Amino acid sequence: MLKFFQSALLWTVGALHFFMIFLVVTAGLFLFNAKTIFPMVRILARCQLRIMGLRLKIVGLEHFENGRTFLMLGNHESLFDAFAVPAAIPIHAVAVEAAYHFKMPLWGYLTRKWGNIPVYRNNLSSAIKSLQKAANVIHSGTPVIVLPEGHRTLTGQIGEFKKGPFHLAKTAKVDILPFVLSGLYEFNNKNSWHLNPGTACTIFGEPIPYQAVKNLSVEELRNHVRNRMIDLKKTAIRI
Repeated sequence: MLKFFQSALLWTVGALHFFMIFLVVTAGLFLFNAKTIFPMVRILARCQLRIMGLRLKIVGLEHFENGRTFLMLGNHESLFDAFAVPAAIPIHAVAVEAAYHFKMPLWGYLTRKWGNIPVYRNNLSSAIKSLQKAANVIHSGTPVIVLPEGHRTLTGQIGEFKKGPFHLAKTAKVDILPFVLSGLYEFNNKNSWHLNPGTACTIFGEPIPYQAVKNLSVEELRNHVRNRMIDLKKTAIRI
């Protein structure tokens, strides 16, 4: 019963804070571009997690220091990944998201204005166009974030990966930055609305240069990246 009331309180406070974020970011995007307001958004995302009971640790920021542009691939643990990722990364990036997200109240408006890229999972030609757009964005100097599982984990473990992001990596000929989220599944997962305050972490792994994997097939590249992320997840458990 205590967990019920605790979760209800945290969701209420979180909803009010998110509405405030919506107003502030909407005004910011009206006056400026996403890259300009990103430092503010990063702070607001951290605040959103903190007021809902989650502390976030960040490891591996040194991989961003030389200004390289990456295709960033990470696991998908929770609804709150949407706050944990921008709270962790030090530079502006856009994400590839399921198209239905763009129809969600408040969130859909923000994600469109931010410049995120919709992907239509059941429409092959539209999905290919989305991946080409993502490649163009990366070549323009903006990192692109993709969660290759395509949906939140139901077990807390890293699931199987879709092939699309790895077709993108080979087509765009870009370096990959793997990262893992850990602790967000325990905080809140798809199986429950309860919130369990605690600590989570985002770990950025060693970049994977395109030249080192250019001869791998899509399937081999997918398996290689997934194994790297599984190893990172084991590291997260020890932090």
